Amino acid sequence: MSSEAKSLLITGAGHGIGRATAKLMAERGWIVGVNDLKEEFANEAVAEITAAGGQAFPVVQNVATIEGIETAIAMVVEKTGRFDGLVNNAAWVRYQAIPDIMPETLDRMLQVGFSSIIWGTKFAAAAMDPERGGTIVNVASAAGFRSARNSMVYSGIKSGVMGLTRAAAVELGSQKIRVNAVAPSAVPTEGTAKHRSAERDAKRIANTPLGRLGTVEDIARAIGYLLGEESDFITGQVLSTDGGIGIAIT
Repeated sequence: MSSEAKSLLITGAGHGIGRATAKLMAERGWIVGVNDLKEEFANEAVAEITAAGGQAFPVVQNVATIEGIETAIAMVVEKTGRFDGLVNNAAWVRYQAIPDIMPETLDRMLQVGFSSIIWGTKFAAAAMDPERGGTIVNVASAAGFRSARNSMVYSGIKSGVMGLTRAAAVELGSQKIRVNAVAPSAVPTEGTAKHRSAERDAKRIANTPLGRLGTVEDIARAIGYLLGEESDFITGQVLSTDGGIGIAIT
């Protein structure tokens, strides 16, 4: 693979927002490490990208562990000879009322959705060239701004993702590393299907100024913007990608 092309790792890229982002960045000439815990999902995404003429390869690692995310980033460096971007997209979500929250649920959500971003940021920054710098984009959520019932853990984690995005941007700016986040609202994906219903979707659409739900491509384009040169003087920001629902009075 060409060492001239920029390379990045996208966690949880076997489907949903991660897969759409992997396809988009490959179309833009980046070499994409497609991470997923399930080998078949990673391979399917890579096959789709390469069939379209892009460059991608599977990175089958459990990024919820410090060893997994460190290895995943090392695999991109070994494969491409460089490391230019990280998209922290992986998540594991359960909605539970406060009396029903269990330690194992909390631990798993924190490991996938929060700890992996901390360790990913650490190892990504170390892998980036000090002359070129690089970009990190974290996938937060509109739930970090406003919450629904039974979402204390999820909203808390996504709020935390926004906080660590700002802190990392301040610390890593001197290394030419930009750190930003996107905050999507409800986006239909395989992973969110069990939490959605026609009635709930209709209510969200009615409360969204743009009059529709977001798509994985909508979010991928926002991530692509933050990864690219067009946003070269933007860091420490959370880009709401919610069709305006977060600013609407309902």
